[in-house]
Amino acid sequence: MEMKEDELLRPVSPIAQHMNSSVLSVSIIGVLEFEMAIDELKFMSFPNHLIRLNPLFTSIMVKDVNGERKWKKVELNIEEHIIVHTPPSNLSLQLFDAYFNEYMTNYALQELSQNKPLWEIHIINCPTSNAVGNLIFKIHHSLGDGYSLMGVLISTMTRARNPSLPLTFPARKVKLEQSGHILGCVSQFLLSSMNTVLDFGGNMMKSSVLEDDFTPIRSGRDDVEFRTFVIRTITFSLHQIKQIKTKLGVV
Repeated sequence: MEMKEDELLRPVSPIAQHMNSSVLSVSIIGVLEFEMAIDELKFMSFPNHLIRLNPLFTSIMVKDVNGERKWKKVELNIEEHIIVHTPPSNLSLQLFDAYFNEYMTNYALQELSQNKPLWEIHIINCPTSNAVGNLIFKIHHSLGDGYSLMGVLISTMTRARNPSLPLTFPARKVKLEQSGHILGCVSQFLLSSMNTVLDFGGNMMKSSVLEDDFTPIRSGRDDVEFRTFVIRTITFSLHQIKQIKTKLGVV
């Protein structure tokens, strides 16, 4: 799609162009689980908070007269982005789990339409063993990374006891002695600089000479992108997460 220069919003970053090309399209999928069924009518106002926080939620990617990709602001139709799915009602809890996993797998394989803003939210009141209602967020990676998108999502939430106040998390307080404060800052700076140099050098070596090590996550098979996959849900305790990090050598 081409357009006039005065209709453009802003240029598309190189990373966003890489994440949304003819050979690669990367989306982020997240699920929020609820203890009660989701009221679809009340939820329809929720995307308005996302729109105010990130203008790309009302933009599509287009090409200007010079062939450069830009973001164009468009009129948003909420009903095209909020999909309400009604599952069968005569299934057992175990079959509901399998039904939800299959729904997630099939949805993950579908690409977002390029003719509308690159995000969708699916509402599925499917009583699984983990929840009664589920919100499935699918947001294209060109709109932001996981960290920034989580920040946008949390910014839309309020406290249960007082909805007029925003959701906050307790800050970690670190008490430092005055005499060791400057020394601690200097050592932290040197450690961060060293880690940055090592990470940059390691990435350069792996991109040109070396290969990533084989792990339980990276099999090393050449045809992995053509193999079928299935989405499953599993719950890990904090202790198990630490064991996984140790096993994989993650810092």
